[in-house]
Amino acid sequence: MQAKPPLLSVVDASELLLNAAVAVGEIENLPTLNANGRVLAADQVAQINVPGMDNSQMDGYAVRAADCSSGTARLPVSQRIAAGHVGTALAPGTAARIFTGAMVPAGADAIVMQEDCEPDGDDVIIRATPTAGQWIRRVGEDITSGAIILPAGGRLRAQELGLAASVGLATLPVLRKLRVAVFFTGDELTMPGETLAPGAIYNSNRFLLRGLLENLGCEVSDYGIVPDQLQATRETLRAAAANHDLIITSGGVSVGEEDHVRPAVQAEGRLNMWQIAMKPGKPLAFGEIDRAAGGKAFFFGLPGNPVSTFVTFLIFVRPFLLRLQGVQQVQPRVLHMRADFDWPRADRRQEFLRARFNDTGGLDLFAHQGSGVLTSTVWADGLIDNAPGQTIVAGDQVRFLSFAELLH
Repeated sequence: MQAKPPLLSVVDASELLLNAAVAVGEIENLPTLNANGRVLAADQVAQINVPGMDNSQMDGYAVRAADCSSGTARLPVSQRIAAGHVGTALAPGTAARIFTGAMVPAGADAIVMQEDCEPDGDDVIIRATPTAGQWIRRVGEDITSGAIILPAGGRLRAQELGLAASVGLATLPVLRKLRVAVFFTGDELTMPGETLAPGAIYNSNRFLLRGLLENLGCEVSDYGIVPDQLQATRETLRAAAANHDLIITSGGVSVGEEDHVRPAVQAEGRLNMWQIAMKPGKPLAFGEIDRAAGGKAFFFGLPGNPVSTFVTFLIFVRPFLLRLQGVQQVQPRVLHMRADFDWPRADRRQEFLRARFNDTGGLDLFAHQGSGVLTSTVWADGLIDNAPGQTIVAGDQVRFLSFAELLH
């Protein structure tokens, strides 16, 4: 009897996947207002300085510091400068009423905040001793003309869009959205709203996967529930491969008589990876589906248990998708946190345990870590990445992957 091949480690599986992922090449120029969540295709260089001129950080008075050395100086107010307006050069021995963001007039070298000033008719009494440069934003202090402000390969968030707008970028080059097809196998699957027959279950994975993909900005085509038949599975794979970058299925990737996804993938393309030394999520498949017109679509076959689907997506599919989108940094940051629980049952596989923050700065563990307990994913704040063979004693430092890092 031929020995089974060893399970692939999580590290080796991740390396295999990221080496296989090649970013889509098509670029489109979008209005900056519409580019939220997209991946930048080229470095963006500032053509202006920000600020473009010396300006006031405060509402107050623009002065020459030397005119206020006494600590109680009375100066005539020679002008009023609001943001968006340009004043005249400040004459020695005078002050200019100025507002936040307004251009500092030539001759002034400090701003005195209005709380330290007392208006008195046409004069102002300065009850402070300012230093040169006080409360002045200098030209180019934030951004220097010619600097790269947004490197290629980053996902654009609200702050990146604001930064692009601050240097006048009305459009941005982005990689096109990924086209992802999903379908689900299992004659027992029923949609919410339908009558639940004996032996049937509601198809939670359909909602779970679509939400995860939409969070990552993918265009999702949903082929629904496919019958547990080899031919039906092959036909759906062929149809989905024609115009999608990636196909994701849930269920049917094990070795049972009703598990048709694996042989269907092998008939329509090739299986490059199967079965990972992780818990939950051992039966994870990755491969390629050939297109009739040439080329290929990538394929992921996720386990049918909902927690296994969720975890394998976050650990493997998410970084693969990000790399296809052109993102350079695809791995989540790891937090090292205190475990406030005991985990004496070491497993030979790498475990991903559902846990959440507590009020004392540590982590609590969900009581039931079964692969079908979807409530654990709602209760938890993230996953503890626990090495194979590793027990945990309260007080130990553990590796924690926050959902804040994993879900977008």
